[in-house]
Amino acid sequence: MAESTTTHQPLTGWNKPELDLSNAEWRSGSQGRGDVQIAFVEGFIAMRNSGKPESPSLIFSPAEWRAFVINAREGEFDLT
Repeated sequence: MAESTTTHQPLTGWNKPELDLSNAEWRSGSQGRGDVQIAFVEGFIAMRNSGKPESPSLIFSPAEWRAFVINAREGEFDLT
């Protein structure tokens, strides 16, 4: 099987900086009951899997975060 290398290319319209999350203060997204942690960094919201903190984090602008939370509360997303 041949090895391949993938080069990370920024998405078109991606207006988010490369955030340094190494010193972020991560908090449970569900009062300690779930697998999601969030951190507020440089005006953005980062979300990660607490079971795999080395995995990539999702980065939301405040408007994106608000839309995500509203839709999750309405049942649009399964957060379990």
